[in-house]
Amino acid sequence: MARIEGELAQLEQVMSEPDFWDDPDKAQRISREASAMKDRIEGWRALDQGLQDVEVLIELAVEEGDETTFAEAAEELKALQRRVEQMELEALLSGEYDGSNAIVDIHPGAGGTEAQDWAQMLLRMYTRWAEDRGYKVEVLDLLPGEEAGIKRATLLISGPNAYGYLRAEMGVHRLVRISPFDASGRRHTSFASVEVLPEVEEDDTIEINPSDLRIDTYRASGAGGQHVNKTESAVRITHIPTGIVVQCQSERSQHQNRDAAMKILRARLLERKLREQEEQMRQLRGEQGEIAWGNQIRSYVFCPYTMVKDHRTEAETGDVDAVMDGDLDMFIEAYLRQQRAAGASNGQTKAK
Repeated sequence: MARIEGELAQLEQVMSEPDFWDDPDKAQRISREASAMKDRIEGWRALDQGLQDVEVLIELAVEEGDETTFAEAAEELKALQRRVEQMELEALLSGEYDGSNAIVDIHPGAGGTEAQDWAQMLLRMYTRWAEDRGYKVEVLDLLPGEEAGIKRATLLISGPNAYGYLRAEMGVHRLVRISPFDASGRRHTSFASVEVLPEVEEDDTIEINPSDLRIDTYRASGAGGQHVNKTESAVRITHIPTGIVVQCQSERSQHQNRDAAMKILRARLLERKLREQEEQMRQLRGEQGEIAWGNQIRSYVFCPYTMVKDHRTEAETGDVDAVMDGDLDMFIEAYLRQQRAAGASNGQTKAK
């Protein structure tokens, strides 16, 4: 903790300089970093204080032989253990962009309405997960399917370490169930892909020349109210040198949609930049492949039995309903621990 306190003191020194807010974007980044450090320090201090309080309770229970106080101390210890486990998980998030907000893209695989419905189920699952953690969820782009489900969706999930956690979800997700769209009641297998990118702030990491952009506006599709349907509020941006196309549509103004689309573009340009560095790219995006059989990272089985299994870590549960309601922590934690172990193993191999 002494190291973090030292780094925080340096940031606070920078923040106290008279010209600190001359560069608002840089100032905001530094302020967020300092705030995150303060939260970590306060967390450790609260944990230490909690341990001291439990020690006092135990001593009191022993002196008085009070079973009620013993039970209270036991409950406090359980709560502290859960907090320690959470802090251990946060400690696994050491990647350069792990502290960033996350841009989540969801696309159905082949299969029409069935796959589009599965994509919408995943959209709900990640929204519930984020809301349960107190994260802000913003729909940047959403294209409904003709009959049901969605053809694509892009979310911006904002909160501490959002990308660090959600990068565990990148890949192809497989669903097995009795199709509600099949009158014969047959079992169907559907696929959808999830892509997660870190939100990149405007800085020297990614440079975008305005002359390299083609910006088109169009009327948003789907639900959204009269304003969305009557004005060309949706924005599509093409980055001409790379051919990357991003888009955003919502009930907000064209200006706001353009800002959101630029966030997605910066994230995709960062992804492209990191792809040139093969090792970094594996850490950032993982191996995804075709949205079909054999490439899935996780299977969700609703019939003939219930099970959700992650094929990378072997973590599994029979509580499908809880998972679809956003209970993903066991899978995320297993993935992060596996990645940490793999990193440590690689480090030992290189040392030899």
